[in-house]
Amino acid sequence: MNKVSEYIKLSYEELMNKVTWPTWEDLQESTIIVMIASLFIALLIGVIDLASSTSLGMFYQLFQS
Repeated sequence: MNKVSEYIKLSYEELMNKVTWPTWEDLQESTIIVMIASLFIALLIGVIDLASSTSLGMFYQLFQS
């Protein structure tokens, strides 16, 4: 049990004194970058999905009587 309490104490000390936390401005900038990247990737996947759906639909129509 002593090892667990020592681990918790050392973890708390490291989080409070050794970790460099980002500023509010850094967090906002990172959030905007992630939102833009997510939107871009969603649009790209949507375009790929539409293109593959259309091309497969045309391909299947070739073999229907």
